[in-house]
Amino acid sequence: MKKGLFVSVLMLSFMFLLAACGTSQETTSGEGSEAGETEEKKTLRVVTDAAYAPFEYQDKGEIIGFDVDFIEAVAEEAGYEIEIEHVGWDPLFVEIKDEIADFGISAITINDDRKQTYDFSVPYFLSTNKILVPEGSDIASAADLEGKVVAVQAGTTGQEAVEGIMGKNNKNMKQFENNNLAIMELTSGGADAVVADNTVVEEYVKNNPDQKLTVVEDADSFASEYYGLMFPKGSELKAEFDEAINKVLDSGKYAEIYNEWFGSDPDIENLKAQQ
Repeated sequence: MKKGLFVSVLMLSFMFLLAACGTSQETTSGEGSEAGETEEKKTLRVVTDAAYAPFEYQDKGEIIGFDVDFIEAVAEEAGYEIEIEHVGWDPLFVEIKDEIADFGISAITINDDRKQTYDFSVPYFLSTNKILVPEGSDIASAADLEGKVVAVQAGTTGQEAVEGIMGKNNKNMKQFENNNLAIMELTSGGADAVVADNTVVEEYVKNNPDQKLTVVEDADSFASEYYGLMFPKGSELKAEFDEAINKVLDSGKYAEIYNEWFGSDPDIENLKAQQ
């Protein structure tokens, strides 16, 4: 081959190579542009105390429960992905206050004291405290807790309710990290009763008939409570999630999730009235 022809062929090959490279970059750029147009949803870090069945608990390493199904539906409606992490009851308050987490969901009752430090969504669940006792117990009302040993989860409205009856720092009130431990104290004979959210104790009785426990209701002593998502103070997410919660309530999705977990229909009108 002549030298001039060789150089020409070489230059032509080089030009084809550049063209090929340019096509590859344009394709990548095009793919990047399309990816930009269908940008992935932002992922939010959501913290919980996954020891509160049936709202949130761990099953084979997975966090499941009513709250989990509910918040997944709400987050989808709001246009976010979520990662739910079990951190425990007390730590979740710290993480939200310090904005380490985007928000928390853990059957958290909305009350004036917590509103001083946190922002809450519109209510998504109606609850009240009830008393869990062995069958045959002489405890028939909240007043009967006087002089009894009562187990509660520390830092909850159940603890507040018992303090209202028995007084703060009463030696007969035993505080535990979670309700599972409080109930274990009852079943092992270390307590006469447990005070906790109605759904928690009712589900426990239903799922553990062999333990011969029953639930005592006292509507006069235990007021209605409402759960909400808990955000850092001033969070811009609150408005978006309030809107998404209402869409889930109105669409029938909430009733579907509620019925799946509790076998009954929710009082959505009551929830909406609290807004």
